[in-house]
Amino acid sequence: MNERSRRIFTVFKWTAGIAVLLFLAADAASWYFGKKLRPVITSELKDLVLNSTDSLYTIEFSTVNTNFLFGNASILDVKIIPDTNIFNKLVKLKRAPNNIYQVSLKKLTIRNFHPYRCFSEKKININELLFDHPSVVMINRQFAFNENKPARPLKSPYAYISRFLKEVSVRNIYLRDISFKYVNRNVPVPETDSLERLNITLKDWLIDAHSATDTSRIYLLKDVLIDLNDYQFATPDSLYRLHVNEFSFRASTGQMNVKKFILEPRYDEMEFGHVAGYAKDRFSIQMSDISLDGIDLPLYVKKQQLLAREMNIANGFVSVFNNNELKPKGTERMDKFPHQLLQALKGKLTVEKLNLSNIDLSYAEFDRDSKQKGKITFENTSGTILNVTNEEKAKLKNHFMLANLNTDMMGQGKLMVNFRFDLTAQNGGFSYSGQLTNMDGAVLNRITKPLGMVQVRSGEVKKLTFDIEADNVSARGKMNFAYHNLSVGLLKKVEGKRRLVKQGLISMLANALVIHPDNPDDKGKFITAPIYYQRDPKNSFFSFVWKTMFQGIKYTVGLTPEKEAEIQAQIDKFEQMKSDRDERRDARQKRKSSVRKPQTED
Repeated sequence: MNERSRRIFTVFKWTAGIAVLLFLAADAASWYFGKKLRPVITSELKDLVLNSTDSLYTIEFSTVNTNFLFGNASILDVKIIPDTNIFNKLVKLKRAPNNIYQVSLKKLTIRNFHPYRCFSEKKININELLFDHPSVVMINRQFAFNENKPARPLKSPYAYISRFLKEVSVRNIYLRDISFKYVNRNVPVPETDSLERLNITLKDWLIDAHSATDTSRIYLLKDVLIDLNDYQFATPDSLYRLHVNEFSFRASTGQMNVKKFILEPRYDEMEFGHVAGYAKDRFSIQMSDISLDGIDLPLYVKKQQLLAREMNIANGFVSVFNNNELKPKGTERMDKFPHQLLQALKGKLTVEKLNLSNIDLSYAEFDRDSKQKGKITFENTSGTILNVTNEEKAKLKNHFMLANLNTDMMGQGKLMVNFRFDLTAQNGGFSYSGQLTNMDGAVLNRITKPLGMVQVRSGEVKKLTFDIEADNVSARGKMNFAYHNLSVGLLKKVEGKRRLVKQGLISMLANALVIHPDNPDDKGKFITAPIYYQRDPKNSFFSFVWKTMFQGIKYTVGLTPEKEAEIQAQIDKFEQMKSDRDERRDARQKRKSSVRKPQTED
């Protein structure tokens, strides 16, 4: 090693040594100040929590570890506890919040709290707070005095910290893998719900002279992000599993997204009703893209009311199946229409506009008479539903929920239908109208054969329009059904045979004497069918709509009860004639046998 190299090495050695000494000194100073200031930090932290929350909360912990060199700290065995006595006093003073929280966790990590700024600028600026696997209990009790209050603290915490600090800020607060429990104390017996593996990020929390009145902030925060991935649970009745994948929400935009939502029955179609114990509708639902825009987070936090400007649902299916071979529950299925079920939801919900795109809908039923399953499908359903709400009737500005839908019926016919649900009707009143065009009638056999025991041999649906008013008891309206070259076969179930059997004679008579093969006919006469269908109170909404429409179709083509009675009378007459003929033939046979009987010899 030459002289120059030795000098460089010596300089480096001394520099490194000084750096190590400085580091050790700084580390020792950090340890010393951390130890000396630990009681002060502990006291000030507890005072800060107590005073900044109007004495409602206290914080407890076992240890505070600080490293002033790197600006990091940790607090162990943390508990944030509400004082119920203070809460009750605040209720009397009409200053209590709707929600109180209980938080506990093993370790709270504080990263980069910039100790120099604290001493030189009187500012506590923290880059990150990490709550790892906290347990959070949220208790909700709604108070009238909190109506219409802004999402800001009643009393600014700055009034307390201004004595010794100019501001306190945290860039990011991470709550990871939360075990969350919600307690509803607005009912006589408190109700609870829980979530696991929830993640929440709180952005830019700030206490200064102006943050409490900053309208762009939500409870001193610039933003709130919520994430939940791969969440699933069994419904309380144990009949379904619910899956939610990639749920996310951002308060600043009011937008929520769900990548996939699945309601999965735990039992197959025929087993489901047996497990339930009666003929219960079985739902199978999957949606791949769900989004809500314009969600009011403060309203949800305060009152658990979900208010959204717009909701979009795309790329999914809803399948409904019922086994009516089983006995119904024994009670009338009143208040089970879509708008009635919406009103029965516990939590308040309002979506101003719901957009549907590429949704496949189907209703299937196993029939007790035919012993077969019929199914009607509506593919590629799109449209809008307006005013989806269960708001109190007295507060409703518009008491109609409107659905305007376009779909491919049985994958072929173009169907446009408009529903109008009266949200205030005591009798469940609703109406629907629309039109179906361009469909081969034979595709209807998937539902008419098993559920109506009618086979469409041929027929072209040109245009079918309908306009129907309905309620819990009945449906009334009219149908215009234009078709061509219609021929039907009437079927029956024969004991011991799996397939339905054609009633040849009745079908022949029906086509010859009753069925109108064309509407309008060759003379231009057009038949319009009035509809009056009496609902079986044990039938579902889907069954009610289907059977009402089927009645209109049957009446249009000529299969009215009166005509069916005429056909049956003709059949009975033919059967009687056949029976009389068989009796006469048997009598003749007996006479011939007696004449031909040989004489016995003496």
